[in-house]
Amino acid sequence: MFIAGNILEGIAHVLDWVLTIYMYIIIARALISWVNPDPWNPIVRFLDRATEPVLYPIRRQLGLGMGIDFSPLVALLIIMFLQYAVVRSLFEMAARMH
Repeated sequence: MFIAGNILEGIAHVLDWVLTIYMYIIIARALISWVNPDPWNPIVRFLDRATEPVLYPIRRQLGLGMGIDFSPLVALLIIMFLQYAVVRSLFEMAARMH
């Protein structure tokens, strides 16, 4: 049973890291949107392609209120919820399997 616990703990660590890295990517995109970036810059294109599949549905649900895009903030809150709810649950399940 300890092998399954270790595997579950490893999955929890990887998921936590992936969510943290994606959170920083969303923050970078939000910060870069405050300036007028070159749309052909490879970094700007990467940030757009990496975050648009998540931000677009949120943006569509929220609508455009007062011209301010709150979709990065909502996405960050969802990521934080996933880290606290899902990742912690995985860690606790792994601890009980040891």
